[in-house]
Amino acid sequence: MIATLGLVWGGTFLVIELALRGITPFWLATARIGFAAMLTLAIWRMMGGRLWLGDQTAWGALAITGILSSALPFMLLSWGQQHVTSGFAGVSMAAVVLMVLPLAHVLIPGERMTPRRTLGFLIGFAGVVVLIGGQALDSTGTALEGWGRMACLSAAGCYAISSVMMRKLPPIDPYALAALQLVIGAGLVLPAALVVEGLPPRPPNETLFYLAVLGLIPTAAANLLRVLVIRSAGPVFMGLTNYQVPLWSVILGAAFLHEPLPHSLMLAMVLILGGMGLSQYGALRRLFARSGPQG
Repeated sequence: MIATLGLVWGGTFLVIELALRGITPFWLATARIGFAAMLTLAIWRMMGGRLWLGDQTAWGALAITGILSSALPFMLLSWGQQHVTSGFAGVSMAAVVLMVLPLAHVLIPGERMTPRRTLGFLIGFAGVVVLIGGQALDSTGTALEGWGRMACLSAAGCYAISSVMMRKLPPIDPYALAALQLVIGAGLVLPAALVVEGLPPRPPNETLFYLAVLGLIPTAAANLLRVLVIRSAGPVFMGLTNYQVPLWSVILGAAFLHEPLPHSLMLAMVLILGGMGLSQYGALRRLFARSGPQG
């Protein structure tokens, strides 16, 4: 599931770039979240429509998790990327892992910051920096660049906090959790789009297709996978996805948009995969031991 999420979210940047040719950023986020919310609600109802599987007192935490996992980071990134380089935005998303580490260490039993785990995450982060290169810290020259960088890092913080909060929620049906997060997010991003960008434009059919793809795959389906990973393996393990996203976005951008491949790609790949393997060595060993030959 982690590998699938890395590939899907890495390819999302490609589809977003194509969709932005026919729609504004906040309305893109609204369409994406709204379509995914309706789809996941329908799936949840088909699966029985259960919600709480135990304690029913965490409505406030559930609402905050929904805001921090979709609507707020989507809006922060949409605004921030108008004022920063794409390299900086990529590094800020990789920083989610570094933010999750101390939060999980304090708040979640069993997610301790061991020296091996910390070293592995730092090696993986170094791989992301190598992949993106020196342009990550280039200045765009815009007056609001500092605020744009703060917005990107704030989006990373939203993802980190929501991952930890999701792990600590009481037993809840994963389909319900995925659906309600998107419904809550849609309820926030729709009025924000109206206030910031006014009434939506009439997008061409090609853009509608891209919006449907964004809602179906990287939002609805990937959000359910994210819920399953965090609830079963924890937010630190989930953080491995954020190291893969820049790698896949560069590879897919070169394959479909003819963007140049950096010469440092192979070194970055070794660092990213090596750091991931080192930080999660115990979990990976148990995983392959369970899936190996039985006798």
